[in-house]
Amino acid sequence: MLPVPVPTPVASTLRPRPRTALVASADRSFRQRLNEILTGLRWQVREAEGGAQAWAEAHTSLPEAIIVDSWLPDLDLAEFLRDFRGSFPEVDLVTAGGSSAQESPRGPYRQELLYALRRSQDTDTAAWNTAPSLSSPLLPSELLRVDSGPLAAVASAAISTLRPVVATKTETQAAEQELHAINEQSITERLPELIGNAACMIEVSRRIRLVAPRLTPVLIEGPTGSGKELVAEALHRLSPRNRKPFVAINCAAIPEALLEAELFGHTRGAFTGAVQGRVGRIESADGGTLFLDEIGEMPLALQSKLLRFVESGELQRVGDNETVKVDVRILAATHQPLAQHTQAGEFRADLYYRLAVFLIRTPSLADHAEDLPLLVDHFIQRMGRESPVKRVDPSALAKLAAHDWPGNVRELEHVLERAAILAGDESVLTAREIDFGMMVN
Repeated sequence: MLPVPVPTPVASTLRPRPRTALVASADRSFRQRLNEILTGLRWQVREAEGGAQAWAEAHTSLPEAIIVDSWLPDLDLAEFLRDFRGSFPEVDLVTAGGSSAQESPRGPYRQELLYALRRSQDTDTAAWNTAPSLSSPLLPSELLRVDSGPLAAVASAAISTLRPVVATKTETQAAEQELHAINEQSITERLPELIGNAACMIEVSRRIRLVAPRLTPVLIEGPTGSGKELVAEALHRLSPRNRKPFVAINCAAIPEALLEAELFGHTRGAFTGAVQGRVGRIESADGGTLFLDEIGEMPLALQSKLLRFVESGELQRVGDNETVKVDVRILAATHQPLAQHTQAGEFRADLYYRLAVFLIRTPSLADHAEDLPLLVDHFIQRMGRESPVKRVDPSALAKLAAHDWPGNVRELEHVLERAAILAGDESVLTAREIDFGMMVN
């Protein structure tokens, strides 16, 4: 690939081009955290979801630095790094989650980039897939890899000043204390998926961080539209299974006659219309996470078959006599009071206690109404990706604040989307465009 020509310097009287960093990762939350930190350090940040997009962005923006995740969904990482070095020799190339650091010249931005990477790691170590384990310790050099460019020397120097985790009792205790301190700090911070700084939202984030690294089944309870699937996705993202599939199925959206085959799969000819065999949702989540939304709607007969799978880890496809071993973590969600339903015989008590080992409750929007301005801004900015960003004037915000939000955050999103459509080409949303209409679940 041909090298990119260096742009001709502009006159000193012109405002210099902002420093640009390119973040390449398939993990949206990883990109978002680095974007927020680097933007606060007055960097202009460009994002790419894979290697091909990163290559195109680099030719367009000519960045001073690129931060690449340790896995690219579309290109071989080693080949991408080799080609990128050849075409962009002056760009600092940093790989997160690597296992070595190589010597190279020092650059003017090294401290800020290393600081941003460390802050990102401390905020959410699960995204790096390099959280230290005392049973299988990682050296500090395994937490950050600088492949080439001006960052490598300072990275090597910084790494050399850190003590590795060794197997002595004193060192192990010190590592445990440091890791505990990091965990104590991280579990009090809101996850990026959950918008809102109310105490009940911080508690949801705290409980997610506590249980995510485990294999414990989690039951997510909360009213319709309160973000239960977002919680499930965050649990998967922060878990050791985040490189494996996240498979969701809404038990209320599939007819009872088809739900068993959808979950467990079926063989050819198992029922009318089964012209070929099919792997079920449970089996397709092997190694990852299975999210059973609206579990309270599952028929009692099927609950019995699900219980057998939860207990044994083995399933039978419809029409098959052979069992299949499947390794999944189960997350379930419901807007119903399942504990009461078990007492009434409407839900199997033994399955409930298997699923509700750890409980997370998502609050209604009324329970954290103080977060309404943050949520409005979040949805307005997200809609601005496809059309010009609109501003919400005080009269519209007052009308939104006076509503009781029976449909919770999902209803708020729909109301704002409808208001943006009604506003047409106007850049400001007023109370006139706020139409609650019929609440959509």
